[in-house]
Amino acid sequence: MPRSAVRLVTALLGTALLGTGVLAGCTNEGASPSSPSSSSTQTTMPTPDTSASVQAELAKMTLEQKVGQMFVSVVYGTSATSPSASDAASNRKIWGSGVSSGADAVAKYHLGGVIYFGWSDNLDSAGQIAALSNGLQKAAVGDSGIPLQISVDEEGGQVNRIGAPLAASPGNMAIGATSNPTNAYQAALTTGTQLRALGINMDDAPVIDVNTNPANTADGTRAFGDQPASVSSFATEAIAGYQAAGVAAQAKHFPGLGDTSVNTDNAPALVRESRAQLTSIDMPPFQAAIKANVLSIMAAHITAPALDSSGTPASLSQPIVTGLLRNTLHYDGVVITDSLQAGALASIPADQVVLDAINAGDDELLMPNSPAHEISVVLAAVRAGKISQSRIDQSVTRILAMKQRLGLFTNPYATPSPVDSHVGTAAQQATMADIAQRSITLLRNDNHLLPLKLAAGSSVVVTGPYSDRLASDIAGRGYSVQRVPTQLSPSSQNASAAAAAAGGAALTIVTTSEAWQNSGQRNLVQAVLATGRPVLVVMLGSPYDLADVPGASTALVAYGSQSVSVDAAVKTMFGTAPTGKLPVTVPDADGHVIHPAGFGLGY
Repeated sequence: MPRSAVRLVTALLGTALLGTGVLAGCTNEGASPSSPSSSSTQTTMPTPDTSASVQAELAKMTLEQKVGQMFVSVVYGTSATSPSASDAASNRKIWGSGVSSGADAVAKYHLGGVIYFGWSDNLDSAGQIAALSNGLQKAAVGDSGIPLQISVDEEGGQVNRIGAPLAASPGNMAIGATSNPTNAYQAALTTGTQLRALGINMDDAPVIDVNTNPANTADGTRAFGDQPASVSSFATEAIAGYQAAGVAAQAKHFPGLGDTSVNTDNAPALVRESRAQLTSIDMPPFQAAIKANVLSIMAAHITAPALDSSGTPASLSQPIVTGLLRNTLHYDGVVITDSLQAGALASIPADQVVLDAINAGDDELLMPNSPAHEISVVLAAVRAGKISQSRIDQSVTRILAMKQRLGLFTNPYATPSPVDSHVGTAAQQATMADIAQRSITLLRNDNHLLPLKLAAGSSVVVTGPYSDRLASDIAGRGYSVQRVPTQLSPSSQNASAAAAAAGGAALTIVTTSEAWQNSGQRNLVQAVLATGRPVLVVMLGSPYDLADVPGASTALVAYGSQSVSVDAAVKTMFGTAPTGKLPVTVPDADGHVIHPAGFGLGY
């Protein structure tokens, strides 16, 4: 696909704003874009000299406790101590016969951190999450006195692990479309405040990759945009927002996933960029993150031959983690691997993965396949002299310093009950709704169909993926709505049914979500356009779909299917002026620019 190889001119132009020689002797005080929000360009979290107290904690720890601190694992169950029978069985499977609960695992293996997921039954309700966090913290503090790192992937947009009642962010690309980095601060502060109330003290966010490949299946709308200077500004503000809320930010995915097309969760991914391209395009946001005192950086599993000719995944590469991130960019915070269960690492023996990660310079090992076994592998390696005690101490020192800066030694627990009054508040919902509204971008309005001027009771057909919320919103405005359901990949029968309904309707609204990789969605759009009736295309994903709806005369992009984004799109349809601007350049299938970054129509 030709456009998958496009290196966008706008990305290079954006980099010019940062100057040249990004990697040449840069330090924490290296080039970084200025921010319009003078109050939030640096984290407000206190960063005292922690060396004496951290070294005192370190001196009290056994080797087993130190190694345990380097592992961040899944534990199963809605309760720390009383999991369901199936969750207890899952815990025993990965931890051994003597471990049935999350609290058992934390205490027995001295875990440094856990990560929450819905599939591991950790995320049911606000009160339940807070109780789980408190139960796990009690197990950690009772074991070693060292609080637990509790994390979750709450990026916003397409990656929101926790649902209602939390106020959800519309996501990074939507925030980028507002053209105002202060919105990244506000969204992150709001998200971080809610997470901290639940006892979650690290958000595995923000994604700060520069999404220059339109065919990127790893990032897409998870990225702020495709221009290094802009992404750097948004990254700086997001980090400040999370950490002002008392939650560690985690900048990812170093050294950058923006040019790959493969998601490393599924398979190996190769970045073909030259060192000069990586220097000028991918590195600036990470420089900005380091200057913003980000507490954690995630190392990706991509292979980048320009940075390590051996073909070793970046997360396991000493030239990339230690050579580039530590020695050249001068980052001395916590480095965590991406998930060790990723498909990109499937061909490497699990024992080798954990040892290579530590030798590369990583501090935390995320989601090992068999954590009890892999902890024993590291312990054996240290006892045999294959990994030095001092190397372990380096990582544990960073981990303890981060926990101290978060205030966890003083208070690691969730907000006292009722926690529900601290999450999903009217003010938090309003903040996210306002940001989403500012993101909606009008890309085509050739026939001046928008804003809609339909008579009350007019017939409206709504079809396409994730269109149920949109249909409900429009019906609530007094129109006769017929929704033609489809799968994410609509069938030919879906397309025929939608076209038949569209033929008799005053308006058809068809949604897309990454139609550029979905022929069923493209066929659905073409079927309703062929009726010759008024059609509005609403992109509930990336704006790259515009290349795949060439016949559409009216097109909006909402950057996500979260309710906050859908509601904003509907308001725009009915009169709220669109103010969003593309944060990425949109090319056609041959790589020619349809619209550059910064484009957006108004009323």
